[in-house]
Amino acid sequence: MAPTARIDPGLQRLASAFSPDWLAVQRWFRAKSRRLTTVELVDAAAIAATTGWLLVLEATDEAGERARYLVPAVLDGDGFREPRDGEGIWQRLVDLMAADGGLRASRGGFSFTATPALAALLPKATRAVGLAERRLGVEQSNTSVALGDRLILKCYRLLTPGVNPEVEINAFLTAVGFVGAPRLGGSAEYQPDDGEASAAAMLQELVASEADGWAWVQARLAGGAGDREKATDALGQIGALTQALHRALASRPEMAAFPARTATTRELAAWHARADGQLETALASLSGEPRQRLLAVAPRIRRRLDALRTAHGARASRIHGDYHLGQLLRTATGFSVIDFEGEPARPLAERRAPASPLRDVAGMLRSIDYVARVAHREAALAEPNAWVGMARAAFLSAYGGVSATEARLLDAFEIEKACYEVAYEANNRPDWAWVPLDALERLAGQAR
Repeated sequence: MAPTARIDPGLQRLASAFSPDWLAVQRWFRAKSRRLTTVELVDAAAIAATTGWLLVLEATDEAGERARYLVPAVLDGDGFREPRDGEGIWQRLVDLMAADGGLRASRGGFSFTATPALAALLPKATRAVGLAERRLGVEQSNTSVALGDRLILKCYRLLTPGVNPEVEINAFLTAVGFVGAPRLGGSAEYQPDDGEASAAAMLQELVASEADGWAWVQARLAGGAGDREKATDALGQIGALTQALHRALASRPEMAAFPARTATTRELAAWHARADGQLETALASLSGEPRQRLLAVAPRIRRRLDALRTAHGARASRIHGDYHLGQLLRTATGFSVIDFEGEPARPLAERRAPASPLRDVAGMLRSIDYVARVAHREAALAEPNAWVGMARAAFLSAYGGVSATEARLLDAFEIEKACYEVAYEANNRPDWAWVPLDALERLAGQAR
């Protein structure tokens, strides 16, 4: 094996500002519950024709766990700092994609690839030069930058070896002509000399929108009866969009990464084990009266979850994987689906695995319930149950409905999602744990 290349000590010194204290407070840093002990520069590539660099930092926490992060940087005097809008660093990354270019690093390299759609999104005579750079502040786990009014560049901060499901699914949907999601213009990978490649960036069509689906529906629920009716109608649009999305994802079953088939017995068992484990996690996250409430309905919940392992004939395909109102953009004509990365806490292999499309349906149904409960708590919606019933009916009808067998499976996925929400709320917003707890009591008490 060839010796590992050394990082220039001068670069190490320039990167010293990116310390454990600096990394720990970044919005996109994933492990905020663990104290960092060291941050080391492990690779670096100069971005040609700029003062910019792509840096790979390896963070080690107090338990010895390591993770690598991508940090675009600008050389400024005697140190590196993150790029500012207008410095042209983001433009240059887009141009590298358009040219199918590459950057050599000390211990690996970055490769850039364009899709055929980029020719329409970025005319060759224009390239990215002159497109205004505008870093967006809406994301937690990555960094997104708008370039002009047609492109958005997402920089993946946590470098996770393997195929990124968001890049993969967006490329597939663009190739099959699905119009309900932004077109993929290009992507970038980091390839270390001694390991597997990780997604570094993704370039997409920038969809003009007035708000995400959650904010838009919430605003309608705070209005009068006419606005609430618009919100209900919108859920019908979302149901039809969801059906079109699932059909698109199942449209090329000959492709190994995008199957469309009956779930295997092993997959059904895995679905059940995952849901049962989520219930245990929810129970472990609670104490006192909330825990007693969940314990009281746990036997009925487990009986409902049995539908997962006995759902012979259930369909399996690629799905969105983290589907809710916040993953939609409200456009002039309807909605557009975004963020196909899946649940970030789950391993890549699990996020890429075939699953039941009803898992996405359950996620949206839980989101409908949540937005209504939030509106009710803020005194914007007097009768949340009535609106939830109408919105669910509109969504499911436009989706194409579900059979009696599918309804039992859907119930189980809703319960699993609500268990996930219990654990999330208990750890982050204890005052909101009542929302999924109430839902679990309702779902456990329904007869099928």
